[in-house]
Amino acid sequence: MGTQTDIVKRRAPTLYAIIAIKLLKGLLFVTLAITIYALADNDLPSELKRTLHVLRFNPERKFWSDLALQLGEISEKKRLLAAAGTLVYSLFSLVEAAGLMFRIKWIGWMTIVESMFFIPIEVFELLHGPPPDSNRNAHPILVVVILAINIMIVWYLLKNRERLFRHHVE
Repeated sequence: MGTQTDIVKRRAPTLYAIIAIKLLKGLLFVTLAITIYALADNDLPSELKRTLHVLRFNPERKFWSDLALQLGEISEKKRLLAAAGTLVYSLFSLVEAAGLMFRIKWIGWMTIVESMFFIPIEVFELLHGPPPDSNRNAHPILVVVILAINIMIVWYLLKNRERLFRHHVE
């Protein structure tokens, strides 16, 4: 039977995976925010066409032409607001990752609440799909994977919160 310090020093590979997910999500959204900001004053439809040519996609397909039309209607002010909102959301994920690394108890609760917040949205998306007038076509497998990850995060952190976030003085 181990002592209390042996229990506290036990590794938590699932927690490390959650930290990696939060870190990658945060970095992805920081990159997206910087990209949105950098392109805020550009002609987005022509940028999309140029990118599609580089990627060797057909820019004349209905999906891409509809997307180009929608991008052309977004004002520079709205793009800057989207960049700011994306940056704030990315910082939220990065704070969660850092807090989980240092095993800060309130960050554990924040991560649980944030993950729980998205579960009903993902279930609704699976049951009802996107609105009929929407051009969103989220693939159901992607939604199921995200839902499973969020459920796993909530379950794991709730089940192990005392062991993971116990602060001790040695």
